[in-house]
Amino acid sequence: MSASSNEFAGGAYLPPRQHAAGVVDFESRGSEVQPMLELDQVLESIRATAYRWDFNTDAVEWAANAGTVLGGIDITKLRKGRAFALHVDPEHAGARYDGITGGPHAAPGAALPYTLHYRLLPEGRRGKAALWVEDLGVCFTDADGRPVLAQGTLRVIDDRRDRDRLHLAGGKDELTGLLNRTQLTAALSNLLSDAGRSPTHGAFLLVGVNDLTLINETYGYDVGDELIAIVGRRLGRVVRGKDCLGRFSSNKFGVVLHDCDAEGVEAIARRLMAVVGDSIVDTSVGAVAATVSIGAVLLPQNASSAQNAMGHALQTLDEARASRSDQFRCYVPCERQESERRRNVGIADDIIRALNDRRMMIALQPIVTSRSHEPELYECLLRMRRLDGSVVSASEFIHVAEQFGLSKLIDYRVLELAVDLLRAMPKIKLALNVSATTATDPQWMAALEGFTGNDRSLTERLTVEITETTAISDIKAAIKFVSTLKALGCRVALDDFGAGYTSFRSLRELGVDMVKIDGSFIENLGTDAEDEMFVRTLIDLARSFGVVTVGEWVSDERTVKLLEKAGVSYMQGYFFGAPELQKDDPALKPAKPAS
Repeated sequence: MSASSNEFAGGAYLPPRQHAAGVVDFESRGSEVQPMLELDQVLESIRATAYRWDFNTDAVEWAANAGTVLGGIDITKLRKGRAFALHVDPEHAGARYDGITGGPHAAPGAALPYTLHYRLLPEGRRGKAALWVEDLGVCFTDADGRPVLAQGTLRVIDDRRDRDRLHLAGGKDELTGLLNRTQLTAALSNLLSDAGRSPTHGAFLLVGVNDLTLINETYGYDVGDELIAIVGRRLGRVVRGKDCLGRFSSNKFGVVLHDCDAEGVEAIARRLMAVVGDSIVDTSVGAVAATVSIGAVLLPQNASSAQNAMGHALQTLDEARASRSDQFRCYVPCERQESERRRNVGIADDIIRALNDRRMMIALQPIVTSRSHEPELYECLLRMRRLDGSVVSASEFIHVAEQFGLSKLIDYRVLELAVDLLRAMPKIKLALNVSATTATDPQWMAALEGFTGNDRSLTERLTVEITETTAISDIKAAIKFVSTLKALGCRVALDDFGAGYTSFRSLRELGVDMVKIDGSFIENLGTDAEDEMFVRTLIDLARSFGVVTVGEWVSDERTVKLLEKAGVSYMQGYFFGAPELQKDDPALKPAKPAS
């Protein structure tokens, strides 16, 4: 790797010249291009290294001292931008990419300077080592504003005061400047800890912005972000100095109240609702009305942990939003609900332990071709082995995983298992489901590339399933997710087709390869004329867009004949084979379909 001295030391930059053949020339003003090796001694003395990132190929070139400077990291494994992203703290990964590239609205044909600070994980996200680094460089964009090349330096921050300052800044939400969820949770835990040592009373409030999805769809996500930031500032006017305000999630804020009884909690909640709803919000597109709903839980009497408090607050926030008369609710203990909560907490603990102990497994169910009934691919269905050796299906715990935010971790594990099986069985084709949160998670996509190494002999045998309701809830994000997967070589299926009533236009825009007709319409074929007509319509609709179809929940021969008569492409169900668990032996072949 070579670079001019001013390219990596803050001198003047010229954007790269892109030739038709894809070759990039680099020019410098006032100096000759010098080998990077001549700079290594200087860079190492300040614990810095240099890099060049080509976005067209995702290739990253590093200075020779990179591995040494960055905590002994194996730099040979970080020759791709996606691979490096897996060594960035997940809380910082998205902001780092947008900071380098200028985000989705970057200026065309520009040289964009950037200075970023983030945590680097030399051992990857499963390791414990972490370094704060300063990333200083410039990113060049093409005529459409897309990033072409970034080049810069990475410096490890040694000074303790600088590290402490960055750690504090890292606890801030980027959009609002308020505490992020991690720091908010810490403040809540501290309140409960203090309450255990003294008779301190307080509360936790979840403040949800109403109808944000509608605002995003009507005015655009930029206006939605403006609204969130303004609401955050208004809430800050009401929150007392000793209390903590932070952003809990995309449309929710959390408030930790100290020294406050039940009457005081309600009074503050009413003021929070009023400060947001009593006047319109001025945005870049004009006036927008905003309101909030609030769920509260008194502490410490109604929660023993931060997660416990958040769960109760989420529950009461849902109740407040559903109410037409009053959009404030305070949690009232209920033995039945508390028993259910304890059960769910236990299940969540089991899920986490199973993930740590690698007791999550997949069972394969065949998807067969119409007429021949030969397996075309196998769907990966999640199973969890308990400590006593018993195995339970995902239906017994997946709702808890979603409630406790564990879906992404599960999806990562299933992806890893599926890729391992694709490597072990070169002829098998697999399909796997991803949750709604994963379908908008760029880090899952990075994991897919990391696990497969962008080996198309693996990705071309993988079909990724997203549910129809996930797709239509954010059609733009779904289109991007589908197009990225297809660019990697994967096929994409729309699961539970018919349940969400996707429009003709949405189906065409999504560009999926396969639709799986929701089993609730399949199970009544032969007895329900309306379902038969609906299934035929769905099959005809998919065929008109060149999309193959799968009939799910096929349980008998009569259903098979009706689906084949309607023109279905594939079928899946217990008639062709129950899910068979993939045990520790990777050479274990999936069960053959029933004859």
